[in-house]
Amino acid sequence: MVTLPSGSNRETKNDVDELINQVESLGIKENEGAKIDKKIMKGAAWIKESKNIMILSGAGISCSAGIPDFRTPGTGLYDNLQKYDLPYPEAVFDVNFYRRKPEPFLSLAKELWPGLNHSPTITHSFVSSLDHHGKLLRSYTQNIDGLEHLAKVSDDLLVECHGHFRTASCIRCNAKMDGEKCKNIILNSDNVPTCTKCKGYVKPDIVFFGEGLPDRFHKLLRKDVAKADLLIVMGTSLTVAPVSLIPSYVSCRKMLINREEVESFGSDNLALLGDCDDICLQLASQLGWKEEVKKLNDETKVIKDKATKKNSSE
Repeated sequence: MVTLPSGSNRETKNDVDELINQVESLGIKENEGAKIDKKIMKGAAWIKESKNIMILSGAGISCSAGIPDFRTPGTGLYDNLQKYDLPYPEAVFDVNFYRRKPEPFLSLAKELWPGLNHSPTITHSFVSSLDHHGKLLRSYTQNIDGLEHLAKVSDDLLVECHGHFRTASCIRCNAKMDGEKCKNIILNSDNVPTCTKCKGYVKPDIVFFGEGLPDRFHKLLRKDVAKADLLIVMGTSLTVAPVSLIPSYVSCRKMLINREEVESFGSDNLALLGDCDDICLQLASQLGWKEEVKKLNDETKVIKDKATKKNSSE
């Protein structure tokens, strides 16, 4: 078995090249299932060397959980919102539209509410493993699905840039409502959560168009971009500012894990193209974390596989 160099955390490019040459000299055949991609090896070496890894993730890391991303033609969330008869797809996340007509978002929230229908993916579990191994500086996610939280990424190392469903506030006076109370109203009735102080509508604390990002995002980003020694961008097209600008703020190495190239990411960085889960599992294998990641993923499943359900009922 080929493993990454051990010892100090000062491996150089020559170390990686030497390791790749060692693998090639073994003459491992593809039909033995042991072909190791050179870029995967390089990515694993970068992770091994790093102590302060920043993650920047988008909807692409949640697709295998059954959550559609926002922009994929025919399957993206915006395309699937036609049944709500919206004036434009983004209106479902527009705070001014919610003031006038909250029902489309509330209906969508029943489908998207974290912890009910969707489980963390292998990618989420990989990020959690970075945390467990003391390598995660911060995970910045653009997603509102709460899967990093369910995957047991430490709350203090997680920045949900566009908010989450666990707390709720009035959109008129900003008074807080108990998150579980808001959840119960939305999921178990056709009522609109309403503020007891001003009678304005309440919604979960996810960021709608027309609202600013959480203060915590701005506060932590300032120091994290200076401290990071590796930025890993996962499952995002980097189109929504200001989060999309994060890669331009850091001066460290950058790694892209995505189905396709991102033009603004830069060609001088490491691009691992393909399915996020597959790539993360390959990286985990090189790091010696594969079984750990798979076990964590199994432990955090909200809904067991249909096959598991079938076997348990027999």
